Amino acid sequence: MLLEQGVELVVIKELLGHAHIGVTATVYAHVRLRLQRQAIDLLGHALSELAEPAAEPADGDDPPLCAAPVR
Repeated sequence: MLLEQGVELVVIKELLGHAHIGVTATVYAHVRLRLQRQAIDLLGHALSELAEPAAEPADGDDPPLCAAPVR
């Protein structure tokens, strides 16, 4: 879909001939939610990598250095 490929919602609105961007946003709401989920997962993965100590392996006794990923 265009939105997943980085095309702005307003451009999609014009291409589809919608009079109001709210119509386009409603039609593409499921795509936006999927893109948000992907962004949250990527951010959670990046933050968990930053929180892991690089010098010594975790022994399992210490609490995690960051909060749990947002789900």
